[in-house]
Amino acid sequence: MKIRYFDHAATTPVSENVLKAMLPYFTYEYGNASSLYTIGRQSKKAIEEARKKVARAIGAKQHEIYFTSCGSESDNLAIKGVAYSHKEKGNHIITSKIEHPAVLNTCETLQRQGFEVTYLDVDEKGFINIEQLINSIRPTTILISVMFANNEIGTIQPIEMIGNIAKQKGILFHTDSVQAVGNVKIDVNQLHIDLLSMSAHKFYGPKGIGALYVREGVEFERIQDGGHQERNKRAGTENVAEIVGLGEAIEEIYQNYETYNQKLVDLRDYYISEAQKRIPNTKLNGDKQKRLPGNANLSFPKINAQELLLGLDEKGICASAGSACSSGETSPSHVLTAIRLSPEVAEGTLRVTFGKDNTKEDVEYLVNSLEEVINKIRNK
Repeated sequence: MKIRYFDHAATTPVSENVLKAMLPYFTYEYGNASSLYTIGRQSKKAIEEARKKVARAIGAKQHEIYFTSCGSESDNLAIKGVAYSHKEKGNHIITSKIEHPAVLNTCETLQRQGFEVTYLDVDEKGFINIEQLINSIRPTTILISVMFANNEIGTIQPIEMIGNIAKQKGILFHTDSVQAVGNVKIDVNQLHIDLLSMSAHKFYGPKGIGALYVREGVEFERIQDGGHQERNKRAGTENVAEIVGLGEAIEEIYQNYETYNQKLVDLRDYYISEAQKRIPNTKLNGDKQKRLPGNANLSFPKINAQELLLGLDEKGICASAGSACSSGETSPSHVLTAIRLSPEVAEGTLRVTFGKDNTKEDVEYLVNSLEEVINKIRNK
Protein backbone atom coordinates (compact mmCIF):
# COMPACT_ATOMS: atom_id res chain seq x y z
CA MET A 1 0.00 0.00 0.00
CA LYS A 2 1.29 3.45 -0.93
CA ILE A 3 1.98 5.75 2.01
CA ARG A 4 0.63 9.26 1.61
CA TYR A 5 2.33 11.60 4.06
CA PHE A 6 0.50 14.72 5.26
CA ASP A 7 2.36 15.52 8.49
CA HIS A 8 5.20 17.79 7.41
CA ALA A 9 4.74 20.04 10.46
CA ALA A 10 5.85 17.06 12.56
CA THR A 11 8.89 16.30 10.41
CA THR A 12 10.03 16.23 6.79
CA PRO A 13 12.08 13.70 4.83
CA VAL A 14 15.73 14.61 4.36
CA SER A 15 16.36 16.12 0.92
CA GLU A 16 18.61 14.08 -1.39
CA ASN A 17 20.95 17.07 -1.80
CA VAL A 18 21.12 17.51 1.97
CA LEU A 19 21.98 13.85 2.52
CA LYS A 20 24.63 14.00 -0.19
CA ALA A 21 26.22 17.07 1.45
CA MET A 22 26.25 15.36 4.86
CA LEU A 23 27.71 11.97 3.90
CA PRO A 24 31.42 12.94 3.70
CA TYR A 25 31.32 14.13 7.32
CA PHE A 26 30.22 10.68 8.48
CA THR A 27 33.09 9.00 6.63
CA TYR A 28 36.39 10.56 5.50
CA GLU A 29 35.79 14.16 6.67
CA TYR A 30 35.32 13.00 10.26
CA GLY A 31 37.69 15.37 12.05
CA ASN A 32 36.79 17.08 15.32
CA ALA A 33 36.21 20.75 14.48
CA SER A 34 38.13 21.83 17.58
CA SER A 35 41.30 20.06 16.44
CA LEU A 36 44.18 21.86 14.74
CA TYR A 37 45.16 19.20 12.19
CA THR A 38 43.92 19.35 8.60
CA ILE A 39 40.74 17.27 8.80
CA GLY A 40 39.77 19.15 11.96
CA ARG A 41 40.23 22.49 10.23
CA GLN A 42 38.20 21.22 7.28
CA SER A 43 35.34 20.35 9.62
CA LYS A 44 35.56 23.81 11.18
CA LYS A 45 35.46 25.38 7.73
CA ALA A 46 32.34 23.35 6.87
CA ILE A 47 30.62 24.55 10.04
CA GLU A 48 31.38 28.18 9.25
CA GLU A 49 30.09 27.76 5.70
CA ALA A 50 26.83 26.36 7.11
CA ARG A 51 26.65 29.23 9.59
CA LYS A 52 26.99 31.65 6.68
CA LYS A 53 24.12 29.94 4.81
CA VAL A 54 21.81 30.12 7.84
CA ALA A 55 22.65 33.78 8.42
CA ARG A 56 22.08 34.65 4.76
CA ALA A 57 18.65 32.98 4.77
CA ILE A 58 17.31 35.21 7.58
CA GLY A 59 19.25 38.42 6.95
CA ALA A 60 21.62 37.94 9.89
CA LYS A 61 25.39 38.14 10.36
CA GLN A 62 27.41 34.94 10.38
CA HIS A 63 28.58 35.33 13.99
CA GLU A 64 24.99 35.80 15.19
CA ILE A 65 24.17 32.12 14.52
CA TYR A 66 24.65 29.44 17.20
CA PHE A 67 24.09 25.75 16.49
CA THR A 68 22.07 23.63 18.93
CA SER A 69 20.58 20.13 18.98
CA CYS A 70 17.01 21.18 18.07
CA GLY A 71 14.37 23.91 18.20
CA SER A 72 13.51 23.05 21.79
CA GLU A 73 17.09 23.59 22.92
CA SER A 74 17.19 26.86 21.00
CA ASP A 75 14.06 28.03 22.82
CA ASN A 76 15.54 27.05 26.17
CA LEU A 77 18.84 28.76 25.45
CA ALA A 78 17.15 31.94 24.25
CA ILE A 79 14.66 32.33 27.09
CA LYS A 80 16.74 31.06 30.01
CA GLY A 81 19.88 32.65 28.63
CA VAL A 82 18.27 36.10 28.47
CA ALA A 83 16.47 35.67 31.81
CA TYR A 84 19.64 34.72 33.69
CA SER A 85 21.80 37.43 32.13
CA HIS A 86 19.21 40.20 32.61
CA LYS A 87 17.81 39.32 36.04
CA GLU A 88 19.39 42.44 37.55
CA LYS A 89 17.33 44.54 35.11
CA GLY A 90 14.03 42.75 35.69
CA ASN A 91 12.25 39.43 36.12
CA HIS A 92 9.18 39.70 33.87
CA ILE A 93 8.61 37.78 30.63
CA ILE A 94 5.65 38.00 28.23
CA THR A 95 4.59 35.07 26.05
CA SER A 96 1.36 33.63 24.65
CA LYS A 97 -0.93 30.79 25.67
CA ILE A 98 -0.42 28.90 22.39
CA GLU A 99 3.35 28.58 22.42
CA HIS A 100 5.15 25.29 21.89
CA PRO A 101 5.83 23.34 25.12
CA ALA A 102 9.52 24.20 24.71
CA VAL A 103 8.56 27.81 25.46
CA LEU A 104 5.71 27.25 27.92
CA ASN A 105 7.58 24.70 30.04
CA THR A 106 10.72 26.85 30.03
CA CYS A 107 8.67 29.80 31.30
CA GLU A 108 7.12 27.61 34.01
CA THR A 109 10.60 26.57 35.12
CA LEU A 110 11.63 30.21 35.35
CA GLN A 111 8.51 31.00 37.37
CA ARG A 112 9.59 28.40 39.95
CA GLN A 113 12.90 30.28 40.11
CA GLY A 114 11.22 33.60 40.92
CA PHE A 115 10.59 35.07 37.47
CA GLU A 116 7.14 36.40 36.57
CA VAL A 117 5.42 35.47 33.32
CA THR A 118 2.37 36.96 31.58
CA TYR A 119 0.59 34.58 29.19
CA LEU A 120 -1.27 36.51 26.49
CA ASP A 121 -4.71 35.37 25.35
CA VAL A 122 -5.42 34.74 21.68
CA ASP A 123 -8.61 35.26 19.71
CA GLU A 124 -10.61 32.56 17.94
CA LYS A 125 -8.17 32.59 15.01
CA GLY A 126 -5.12 32.34 17.25
CA PHE A 127 -3.84 35.93 17.10
CA ILE A 128 -2.51 37.66 20.19
CA ASN A 129 -4.12 40.95 21.22
CA ILE A 130 -1.63 43.76 20.58
CA GLU A 131 -3.34 46.04 23.09
CA GLN A 132 -3.06 43.36 25.77
CA LEU A 133 0.62 42.96 24.91
CA ILE A 134 1.27 46.68 25.34
CA ASN A 135 -0.72 46.80 28.59
CA SER A 136 1.23 43.82 29.93
CA ILE A 137 4.60 45.56 29.65
CA ARG A 138 6.13 46.55 32.99
CA PRO A 139 9.32 48.38 33.98
CA THR A 140 10.67 44.92 34.88
CA THR A 141 9.86 43.29 31.50
CA ILE A 142 13.05 41.89 29.95
CA LEU A 143 11.75 39.60 27.21
CA ILE A 144 8.79 39.07 24.88
CA SER A 145 8.62 35.58 23.34
CA VAL A 146 5.87 35.00 20.78
CA MET A 147 6.01 32.23 18.17
CA PHE A 148 6.18 33.25 14.51
CA ALA A 149 3.60 30.69 13.36
CA ASN A 150 1.60 28.15 15.33
CA ASN A 151 2.46 24.49 14.86
CA GLU A 152 -1.16 23.31 15.18
CA ILE A 153 -3.45 25.86 13.55
CA GLY A 154 -0.88 27.59 11.32
CA THR A 155 -1.69 31.17 12.36
CA ILE A 156 1.10 33.64 11.56
CA GLN A 157 1.44 36.35 14.22
CA PRO A 158 2.03 40.06 13.44
CA ILE A 159 5.73 39.64 14.10
CA GLU A 160 6.89 42.99 12.72
CA MET A 161 4.39 44.84 14.90
CA ILE A 162 5.49 42.89 17.99
CA GLY A 163 9.14 43.52 17.14
CA ASN A 164 8.51 47.26 16.76
CA ILE A 165 6.80 47.43 20.15
CA ALA A 166 9.64 45.53 21.81
CA LYS A 167 12.25 47.79 20.20
CA GLN A 168 10.44 50.98 21.21
CA LYS A 169 10.17 49.77 24.80
CA GLY A 170 13.77 48.55 24.99
CA ILE A 171 12.70 44.93 25.51
CA LEU A 172 14.29 41.91 23.84
CA PHE A 173 12.10 39.96 21.41
CA HIS A 174 12.44 36.21 20.83
CA THR A 175 10.36 34.23 18.36
CA ASP A 176 10.09 30.46 18.04
CA SER A 177 10.28 30.17 14.25
CA VAL A 178 10.52 26.40 14.00
CA GLN A 179 7.41 26.22 11.79
CA ALA A 180 8.08 29.47 9.94
CA VAL A 181 11.59 28.92 8.59
CA GLY A 182 11.28 27.71 5.00
CA ASN A 183 7.58 28.58 4.89
CA VAL A 184 7.86 32.34 5.42
CA LYS A 185 10.45 34.86 4.22
CA ILE A 186 12.27 36.18 7.27
CA ASP A 187 14.47 39.25 7.67
CA VAL A 188 15.42 39.60 11.33
CA ASN A 189 16.36 43.26 10.92
CA GLN A 190 13.17 44.31 9.16
CA LEU A 191 11.10 42.43 11.74
CA HIS A 192 13.16 43.69 14.73
CA ILE A 193 13.79 40.16 16.00
CA ASP A 194 16.52 39.80 18.64
CA LEU A 195 16.50 36.02 19.03
CA LEU A 196 15.07 33.35 16.70
CA SER A 197 14.85 29.55 17.04
CA MET A 198 14.78 27.02 14.20
CA SER A 199 15.03 23.26 13.65
CA ALA A 200 16.40 21.60 10.49
CA HIS A 201 14.00 18.66 10.30
CA LYS A 202 11.07 20.98 9.61
CA PHE A 203 12.56 22.05 6.26
CA TYR A 204 14.00 18.83 4.81
CA GLY A 205 17.12 18.74 6.96
CA PRO A 206 18.13 16.08 9.50
CA LYS A 207 16.65 15.59 12.97
CA GLY A 208 18.84 16.47 15.93
CA ILE A 209 20.17 19.83 14.77
CA GLY A 210 18.84 23.35 15.29
CA ALA A 211 20.07 26.91 15.42
CA LEU A 212 19.56 30.05 17.45
CA TYR A 213 19.99 33.54 16.04
CA VAL A 214 21.05 36.12 18.64
CA ARG A 215 21.41 39.72 17.57
CA GLU A 216 24.91 41.13 18.00
CA GLY A 217 25.21 42.83 21.40
CA VAL A 218 22.41 40.84 23.09
CA GLU A 219 23.69 39.28 26.29
CA PHE A 220 22.67 35.74 27.14
CA GLU A 221 24.08 33.11 29.46
CA ARG A 222 25.02 29.60 28.49
CA ILE A 223 22.79 26.96 30.10
CA GLN A 224 25.04 23.96 29.48
CA ASP A 225 28.45 23.55 31.10
CA GLY A 226 31.35 22.01 29.25
CA GLY A 227 33.75 23.11 26.56
CA HIS A 228 34.21 26.33 24.66
CA GLN A 229 32.28 25.46 21.49
CA GLU A 230 29.91 27.93 19.77
CA ARG A 231 31.85 30.91 21.10
CA ASN A 232 31.53 29.54 24.63
CA LYS A 233 27.72 29.56 24.52
CA ARG A 234 26.89 25.92 23.77
CA ALA A 235 29.20 23.16 24.98
CA GLY A 236 29.71 19.85 23.20
CA THR A 237 31.62 18.47 20.23
CA GLU A 238 30.15 19.99 17.09
CA ASN A 239 27.79 17.76 15.11
CA VAL A 240 29.52 18.57 11.84
CA ALA A 241 27.48 16.39 9.48
CA GLU A 242 24.14 17.65 10.71
CA ILE A 243 25.29 21.26 10.86
CA VAL A 244 26.27 20.90 7.20
CA GLY A 245 22.83 19.37 6.57
CA LEU A 246 21.06 22.30 8.20
CA GLY A 247 23.01 24.79 6.11
CA GLU A 248 22.30 22.91 2.89
CA ALA A 249 18.60 22.50 3.75
CA ILE A 250 17.93 26.14 4.54
CA GLU A 251 19.77 27.30 1.42
CA GLU A 252 17.86 24.84 -0.76
CA ILE A 253 14.41 25.66 0.64
CA TYR A 254 14.85 29.40 0.08
CA GLN A 255 16.33 28.97 -3.40
CA ASN A 256 13.04 27.34 -4.41
CA TYR A 257 10.85 29.41 -2.09
CA GLU A 258 8.33 30.93 -4.52
CA THR A 259 7.56 27.70 -6.40
CA TYR A 260 7.52 25.56 -3.27
CA ASN A 261 5.25 27.81 -1.25
CA GLN A 262 2.79 28.44 -4.08
CA LYS A 263 2.45 24.70 -4.51
CA LEU A 264 1.66 24.29 -0.80
CA VAL A 265 -0.91 27.10 -0.88
CA ASP A 266 -2.64 25.55 -3.88
CA LEU A 267 -2.79 22.09 -2.27
CA ARG A 268 -3.94 23.53 1.06
CA ASP A 269 -6.73 25.64 -0.41
CA TYR A 270 -7.92 22.81 -2.66
CA TYR A 271 -8.05 20.44 0.30
CA ILE A 272 -9.94 22.90 2.53
CA SER A 273 -12.43 23.69 -0.24
CA GLU A 274 -13.11 20.03 -1.07
CA ALA A 275 -13.39 18.96 2.56
CA GLN A 276 -15.83 21.75 3.42
CA LYS A 277 -17.84 21.01 0.29
CA ARG A 278 -18.15 17.27 0.86
CA ILE A 279 -18.11 16.80 4.64
CA PRO A 280 -20.91 18.55 6.59
CA ASN A 281 -20.06 20.96 9.42
CA THR A 282 -16.34 21.05 8.62
CA LYS A 283 -14.69 23.96 10.47
CA LEU A 284 -11.39 25.62 9.55
CA ASN A 285 -9.26 26.61 12.55
CA GLY A 286 -6.92 29.59 12.32
CA ASP A 287 -7.00 32.47 9.87
CA LYS A 288 -7.83 31.69 6.24
CA GLN A 289 -5.10 33.95 4.81
CA LYS A 290 -2.48 34.65 7.51
CA ARG A 291 -1.51 31.04 7.96
CA LEU A 292 1.35 28.74 7.02
CA PRO A 293 1.15 27.77 3.33
CA GLY A 294 0.95 24.03 3.95
CA ASN A 295 -1.18 23.97 7.11
CA ALA A 296 -4.86 22.98 7.14
CA ASN A 297 -6.38 22.40 10.56
CA LEU A 298 -10.00 21.22 10.30
CA SER A 299 -12.50 20.15 12.94
CA PHE A 300 -15.18 17.54 12.28
CA PRO A 301 -17.76 17.73 15.11
CA LYS A 302 -18.91 14.51 16.79
CA ILE A 303 -15.83 12.67 15.52
CA ASN A 304 -13.07 11.24 17.69
CA ALA A 305 -9.77 12.29 16.12
CA GLN A 306 -7.90 9.22 17.35
CA GLU A 307 -10.47 6.97 15.72
CA LEU A 308 -10.27 9.08 12.57
CA LEU A 309 -6.48 8.80 12.47
CA LEU A 310 -6.61 5.02 12.82
CA GLY A 311 -9.13 4.83 9.97
CA LEU A 312 -6.90 6.99 7.78
CA ASP A 313 -3.83 4.98 8.73
CA GLU A 314 -5.51 1.85 7.39
CA LYS A 315 -5.65 3.67 4.05
CA GLY A 316 -1.96 4.60 4.18
CA ILE A 317 -2.53 8.21 5.25
CA CYS A 318 -0.27 9.94 7.79
CA ALA A 319 -1.79 13.00 9.49
CA SER A 320 -2.06 14.35 13.01
CA ALA A 321 -4.69 15.14 15.61
CA GLY A 322 -2.59 18.07 16.78
CA SER A 323 1.10 18.76 17.23
CA ALA A 324 3.52 15.84 17.23
CA CYS A 325 4.57 16.86 20.75
CA SER A 326 1.06 16.32 22.14
CA SER A 327 -0.05 13.32 20.06
CA GLY A 328 -0.15 11.12 23.15
CA GLU A 329 -2.68 13.34 24.87
CA THR A 330 -6.36 12.39 24.96
CA SER A 331 -7.70 15.82 25.99
CA PRO A 332 -7.88 18.82 23.60
CA SER A 333 -4.55 20.58 23.17
CA HIS A 334 -3.78 23.87 24.90
CA VAL A 335 -3.94 25.58 21.48
CA LEU A 336 -7.48 24.39 20.69
CA THR A 337 -8.55 25.31 24.23
CA ALA A 338 -7.00 28.78 23.88
CA ILE A 339 -8.96 29.52 20.66
CA ARG A 340 -12.10 28.50 22.56
CA LEU A 341 -13.18 25.45 20.61
CA SER A 342 -15.88 23.48 22.41
CA PRO A 343 -14.78 20.00 23.57
CA GLU A 344 -17.11 18.44 21.00
CA VAL A 345 -15.46 20.33 18.14
CA ALA A 346 -11.90 20.10 19.48
CA GLU A 347 -12.14 16.34 19.88
CA GLY A 348 -12.62 15.94 16.13
CA THR A 349 -9.71 18.10 14.97
CA LEU A 350 -7.32 16.92 12.27
CA ARG A 351 -4.11 18.69 11.27
CA VAL A 352 -2.94 18.12 7.71
CA THR A 353 0.36 19.67 6.60
CA PHE A 354 1.56 19.42 3.01
CA GLY A 355 5.06 19.06 1.60
CA LYS A 356 7.01 19.20 -1.64
CA ASP A 357 6.19 15.64 -2.72
CA ASN A 358 2.41 15.87 -2.28
CA THR A 359 0.21 16.09 -5.38
CA LYS A 360 -3.36 17.07 -6.22
CA GLU A 361 -4.12 13.35 -6.64
CA ASP A 362 -2.89 12.79 -3.07
CA VAL A 363 -5.32 15.45 -1.86
CA GLU A 364 -8.21 13.85 -3.73
CA TYR A 365 -7.35 10.49 -2.18
CA LEU A 366 -7.20 12.16 1.25
CA VAL A 367 -10.62 13.82 0.89
CA ASN A 368 -12.20 10.63 -0.44
CA SER A 369 -10.76 8.68 2.47
CA LEU A 370 -11.82 11.31 4.99
CA GLU A 371 -15.37 11.31 3.70
CA GLU A 372 -15.53 7.52 3.83
CA VAL A 373 -14.05 7.17 7.32
CA ILE A 374 -16.13 10.00 8.81
CA ASN A 375 -19.35 8.63 7.35
CA LYS A 376 -18.48 5.23 8.76
CA ILE A 377 -17.87 6.69 12.25
CA ARG A 378 -21.01 8.86 12.20
CA ASN A 379 -23.23 6.02 10.98
CA LYS A 380 -22.25 3.56 13.70
